[in-house]
Amino acid sequence: MKIGELSVKSGVSIRMLRYYEERGLLTPKRTASGYRDYDEEELRTLERIKLLASAGMNLNTILVFLPCIRGDQHVFEPCDELIDLLHDQIKMVNEEVAKLSRSKTVLEHFLYEIENTK
Repeated sequence: MKIGELSVKSGVSIRMLRYYEERGLLTPKRTASGYRDYDEEELRTLERIKLLASAGMNLNTILVFLPCIRGDQHVFEPCDELIDLLHDQIKMVNEEVAKLSRSKTVLEHFLYEIENTK
């Protein structure tokens, strides 16, 4: 399939698809005339990228994770480096949750003060 069709099917912009290719996340074949020719494997790869990105992973981390996904499922091969990366990712998420919790507390305090001064 051509890049436009892949974009529609995956919900990923053409610009992002080209960026993913540049970063080595996608490796489409080329037609004789030089056009990118994507297949279902690239579509599955995009679904995996979206899944990992939804977990808050950046592209460098996703590059490490992608080769460890086994088959069509979201099952990972046991890789030691993945364990360390997952610990790091969980730590980052926990830090973000704590930061958001502090922000929520401040906002709730502001709201309380405003509502009680009426």
